[in-house]
Amino acid sequence: MSFAPDRVETLTFDSYGTLVDVAAVETALAEVPGVENPEPISNHWRSRSLMYTMVANAIDAYQPFYELNRAALTHALAAHGVETTPAERDAVLETYHDLDVFDDVADGIAALAAEYDCYVVSNGNPEMLASMVEAADIGDVIEDTISADEVATFKPDAEIYRHAAARTGTPIDRIAHVCGPFFDVYGSMNAGMQGVRVARGGEPWDAFAGEPDLTVEDFHALADELGV
Repeated sequence: MSFAPDRVETLTFDSYGTLVDVAAVETALAEVPGVENPEPISNHWRSRSLMYTMVANAIDAYQPFYELNRAALTHALAAHGVETTPAERDAVLETYHDLDVFDDVADGIAALAAEYDCYVVSNGNPEMLASMVEAADIGDVIEDTISADEVATFKPDAEIYRHAAARTGTPIDRIAHVCGPFFDVYGSMNAGMQGVRVARGGEPWDAFAGEPDLTVEDFHALADELGV
């Protein structure tokens, strides 16, 4: 399906990898004794964390994302032969409350919010989202955050997107969901939203199940597509 800007009434935004840069955890990992190269540990941590959310969906084993993220970090460090204490792991985990914000986020969402109701829809639990909104300085321009905690189900399950539509009071086909991760694009489109991919970092698209309704480089490009 091609993107239809005239159908958009509400914008929803993913958080991690879309508003804030999860690669920023490498700085904290580099300070852990025994870590020589934080990048592969960071990548392992992120991929394991996402895997845990999808397995949790499949076997009905929901836990708040912060706890799954903790378990994934523990696994990543152990897999790379790094012995750590719980306090050391907690110090790294806490960086998720203060991740680097992408440069286009604050003014990009502000421009979009002048024309559309904007929400954050995330796997993150409410405490994580509150700190992310504060760090990104978008509290004045978004309507609310919508957490997977509210339905005990993670993306890309259709339930979280349907819940988001109900929370925003918008027909699901009148929502454009803006996100970086491929599974979130597919999940939102499968649920009935228009899926907008923000192509950060130059990674190729995972095209095994189709194409996004729209691909943009940043939020400014999205504003141009919407005529804002």
